[in-house]
Amino acid sequence: MTLVEIAGAGLAELTCARLLADRGHRVRLPPPRPSAPTVGADPRPLLLTGPTLELVGSLWGGGLIEDGWPITHRHARWGAGPSPAPFPQPGRVMDGVLLAARMRERLGAGDRSQEPPEWTVTATSGEQPVHERPVHEQPVHEQTGRRRLLAGIAPLRRRRDQDTARLDCTALGWLHLTPLGRGDCLVQAMVPGPAQAPAELLAGLLAESAFDALLRRPPRTAVALAAAPRVHLAPAVPPTLGSGGLLVVGAGALRYDPLSGTGTAQALRTAILAAAVIDAAATGRPATALCAHYTDRLRAAFREHLHTCLRLYTTAFGTGPWQDEIDATRAALRTGRQPLRALD
Repeated sequence: MTLVEIAGAGLAELTCARLLADRGHRVRLPPPRPSAPTVGADPRPLLLTGPTLELVGSLWGGGLIEDGWPITHRHARWGAGPSPAPFPQPGRVMDGVLLAARMRERLGAGDRSQEPPEWTVTATSGEQPVHERPVHEQPVHEQTGRRRLLAGIAPLRRRRDQDTARLDCTALGWLHLTPLGRGDCLVQAMVPGPAQAPAELLAGLLAESAFDALLRRPPRTAVALAAAPRVHLAPAVPPTLGSGGLLVVGAGALRYDPLSGTGTAQALRTAILAAAVIDAAATGRPATALCAHYTDRLRAAFREHLHTCLRLYTTAFGTGPWQDEIDATRAALRTGRQPLRALD
């Protein structure tokens, strides 16, 4: 069967490896990571709810996330409206690094041959940061906007707040609290442009929100991460004579605005689609057409996500600092690359 190189150990890459191995393909894997978090390693908290929990369970079975911190409710205030009551929404908060390590353990040693692979699956986009990119080099993504996600850890004031994920808005952006257990929570905020002093900006946003009373103090440190939606322009390259094919999965292929809460599920769906492309190519279906279909599916998902972003951000931030982000989204929907044609 087909030999596939899995060039990373992210959730999407490892899920693609599992699906391919289950279908009889040979997968070459990266070395396993320790299943226990390394001392000093940065955690990557993921809030998994509803369809994402079901998707992880259907793809991997049990035993991966059951010990994650349980969330029972969600409380969301969007825009300037009144604050509604919390509503039930069961979920789990899981360290993404630990989750990936557990997935990797389940895959075993993988193929150890030295043969050249027929396909490579990776979540690395291959794009250099803007400040390192030569002037003449074109980006490999279509990106909409410049917004940044601020993130830091802070202690909750009351233990009873540890079972509820919360969303609130200020004039400058939205904030989200994700309980992590042991009295701490992940504090995130989305702002419509670069942030030079993320900890100070995050503290200011908290002071303007209803969350200030829920925390003992704001995060002492924070990071500012690029968070504008983007899609890879060429996420699927068919094999050629002497060269294997390439499929980009996960956030390297398609990055959602984290407001949607579906980023993890979408990353896993790219893995499912990539595995289907490789499996279909192994049966003799034209790899070029399969790769075009993969690209079209991602573009269609990206445009649908932009429609959702436009509706939500126009509702909450129709004027003021978010106008450039809203205008960029409208322009992308008006002039962006359209999906080509679906594969029959």
